[in-house]
Amino acid sequence: MSSPPAAVADSLAEQRSRRDARDDRLFGWLLKGCALLVLAALLGAAGATLWGGRHAFGTFGWHFLTSSAWDPGNDVYGALVPVYGTVVTSVIALLIAVPVSFGIALYLSEVAPAWLRTPVASAIELLAGIPSIIYGMWGLFIFAPFFAEHIKPFFTSYLGDKPDDGKLSWVAAHVPFVGKLFGTDYPFGAGVLTAGIVLAVMVIPFISSVMREVFQTVPTRLKESAYALGSSTWEVAWDIVLPYTRSAVIGGIFLGLGRALGETMAVTFVLGNALELSPSLLDPGASIASTIANQFSEAAGLQKSSLMALAFLLFVVTFIVLLVARLMLRRLAHKEGR
Repeated sequence: MSSPPAAVADSLAEQRSRRDARDDRLFGWLLKGCALLVLAALLGAAGATLWGGRHAFGTFGWHFLTSSAWDPGNDVYGALVPVYGTVVTSVIALLIAVPVSFGIALYLSEVAPAWLRTPVASAIELLAGIPSIIYGMWGLFIFAPFFAEHIKPFFTSYLGDKPDDGKLSWVAAHVPFVGKLFGTDYPFGAGVLTAGIVLAVMVIPFISSVMREVFQTVPTRLKESAYALGSSTWEVAWDIVLPYTRSAVIGGIFLGLGRALGETMAVTFVLGNALELSPSLLDPGASIASTIANQFSEAAGLQKSSLMALAFLLFVVTFIVLLVARLMLRRLAHKEGR
């Protein structure tokens, strides 16, 4: 038969157990509420932009996605030019940023001396924290004039189909599509290619920081074993480091792509903001974010609804990019599990 002190101890233990179970349930509900709050904010943003753009979707239908017209005077709008500008500038940014970021991360993790790694890594993190408007001002006042004076003439003379001297280059004569990509009569430096380069400069710190962090998680034993077998630094990076971290590397790349897709101020400064569809990368263009930023304050009626529809399309494009990234990572994980 239990003594009174033992019965009291058992009662206190039972009360403590019930209290702990109640606290665990409350903590679980709190965490679930935080997760559902993010989901609710996501669905709310999508629903609000879709509801705001319902007039434009109802007026133009699917033609809104395929039309390049944007005429506020006649209330005729199409999303093709902004969507095209958003996708092309982001792709250009990735084509430039990914190899440069890989080189930076590989240098800092495998090649750079110890005394240099910390300052360079700190500088990269500092670049990641610079506001986008600073990049936009640098692109508009410094890079765009330099591009127009020194880089653009090279493209138009040797690759474009509209050279200044009137003579087609060999590339433009034999590869018409390349000639159209780099042919232009626009004399200034702002344009699709300029915006893509500025975006690349912006996303390089993000991608390189992620790559550097994941490269450092590779076990030293694996790399030392490869070096002991006579592998070069490039072979170690390509055959050991990159396969070991490829899922995280892909995640970092798509993180940079998400930043490029939604960038507003820097792109608005250097893209030219011309709502005309042109195949040339040297001509001015428009993106979804820059179009909204330029016109939303003065928009009303159908024009405002069209801008809200563009915002919904940007949400859809970003969602598709993240979905593709998720599917790629899942496929890689499935292959690694075999």
